Amino acid sequence: MATVRKTITLTDKQDSWIKAQIDAGHYTNDSEYIRDLIRREQERSAEVEALRAALIEGEASGEAKPFDVGAFKQKMRASHG
Repeated sequence: MATVRKTITLTDKQDSWIKAQIDAGHYTNDSEYIRDLIRREQERSAEVEALRAALIEGEASGEAKPFDVGAFKQKMRASHG
């Protein structure tokens, strides 16, 4: 995998936070910590997009129909014991 070198600017407080994470043994260096943050944000963004897609699909499926909880439970008991 190709890598690209980036220069970033952090506040002293942010730098201290990263150093504390490294000192605690969570990461071996600054780059590893930043890459982990990016990976987690990518995963979170994918989850949000999946939720958005599900909401759009649900809205497009039409009007909601009444749901009878008792009938549902009875049906599940009958089919699953």
